[in-house]
Amino acid sequence: MAKTVVIGANGFIGSHLVDSLAAAGHDVTAFDRFSSQNPTFDAPGVRVLQGEFLSRSDLEGAVDGQDYVFHFLSTTSPATAESDPTLDIRTNVAQSVELLESAATAGIKRFYFASTGGAIYGPQGKAEYSEIDRALPISPYGIGKLSIEHYLHYFKTKHGLDSTALRISNPYGTRQKPNKKQGLIPIALRQISMGRPVIRLGNGSMVRDYVYVEDLVRMVTPMVGVDTEFDLYNLGSGIGYSVTDIIDSLRRVTGIDFAIEERPAPPTFVDRVVLDTERYGLEFGTTDMTELDEGVRLTYEEIREHPND
Repeated sequence: MAKTVVIGANGFIGSHLVDSLAAAGHDVTAFDRFSSQNPTFDAPGVRVLQGEFLSRSDLEGAVDGQDYVFHFLSTTSPATAESDPTLDIRTNVAQSVELLESAATAGIKRFYFASTGGAIYGPQGKAEYSEIDRALPISPYGIGKLSIEHYLHYFKTKHGLDSTALRISNPYGTRQKPNKKQGLIPIALRQISMGRPVIRLGNGSMVRDYVYVEDLVRMVTPMVGVDTEFDLYNLGSGIGYSVTDIIDSLRRVTGIDFAIEERPAPPTFVDRVVLDTERYGLEFGTTDMTELDEGVRLTYEEIREHPND
């Protein structure tokens, strides 16, 4: 049994990761603000540690005595980083470096970082992107994630802190908060549930790799404590869906012929990003993926139950 701490444990991916780690028998500490709601994870026996990501002393307390750190907290989204790039630098990047310093001082065995596979490769015009492709982000969000990845290498060189960067595609699913304006599927489903038009950026041709959140954490959990061959892995479904494909799925699942409101796509949006996950598959095996319509259905059911979240 490993002692693990999830930074951002009450968030969308972090809460599912807490459940998955606990189910695998690990000792889990859940670190987050927990300021406005009860824990969103379900696992019993999890140590809840309330703290501020922007507090160095709180971070030191979170990593103290742990074996593994999972950094799954972000102070910005692609949209907020776009509107204020310095916010991402001042909070996400700077505080992630402080978290790395705290982890190195605490003697953490391995540091797992939730990077982005959707924004980090940039517009290179490839059918799929593997870990050996150059990272050429053109959005502040992707640039910030790549900066943190570089700091992982620095802390390995300087302090011997082992780490793994997880380039995650476009996750969606339950516990994702559509009012945070991140994620096409939950945002669109909330609009549908409220009888409003779905906002489509561009003509619907943009392609992304969508991965259901429970499939994602089932990919992460087997990595705990493993002396992996690489320090960087793409995590996704490996399947590309256009915005039009997603809208068609939403119509099938909801049974509603909702209206579409088209708006220009931001210039920093990339036309196509699909991840090659062969590196992960060769080392950890194939993960059975939830079918798109089924994942959308599960997400829609929760949004209908909690439309104001």
